[in-house]
Amino acid sequence: MGWVLEPETKKLLAAAGVAVPIYRWARNLEAAIQAGEEIGYPVVGKVVSPEIIHKSDAGGVVLGIESERALRKIFKQFSKIKGFAGMLVEETLSGIELIVGAKSDYQFGPVILVGIGGTGVEIYQDTSIRMAPITDRDVTSMIKGLKAHKLLEGYRGAVPIDMEVLARMLIQFSEWVMALEGYFESIDLNPVMCSRTGCVAADARIILPVNQR
Repeated sequence: MGWVLEPETKKLLAAAGVAVPIYRWARNLEAAIQAGEEIGYPVVGKVVSPEIIHKSDAGGVVLGIESERALRKIFKQFSKIKGFAGMLVEETLSGIELIVGAKSDYQFGPVILVGIGGTGVEIYQDTSIRMAPITDRDVTSMIKGLKAHKLLEGYRGAVPIDMEVLARMLIQFSEWVMALEGYFESIDLNPVMCSRTGCVAADARIILPVNQR
């Protein structure tokens, strides 16, 4: 299986207009410490390795790193992971976790997915799918089609997320996916952290087709 490393995927997303966290790809400890100082604690740490596709399963994701001392410890732990190529140091985000994704269907071409994301995505299985490119009308029906759509709208007094920003992200993502048609097997942005202030792709992965690996 071949894939694009997360920092490179996020660079592509940012160029396409999709919001990503403030991050640094630190290839050595000194760079990681500098990144922590520049971004501001607490930060998120993620291993970067071409050998590890599911970072959480390999112990390669740590949230809430509160200090330089803790960051040094995490960098040392990550350096022992197979294929270690540095670590991502990112700002800490909050909000409702969504998944935004795409898959290249051999018969229909690219399809776009949105749903309730995070680590519970396989448990909830609450997603909507449309063929790309999607329209504003598609976005509305996809969101309304989610069982948990009321959570996004401010359920029981909670602050609603910025629906306009989410819709814009989905349209921009769809356009980007169409431009990459033929160059990917699947794309996962999970989680996308959505709040009243915006939607940010906190994690991202591009799986390459067999002929691109």
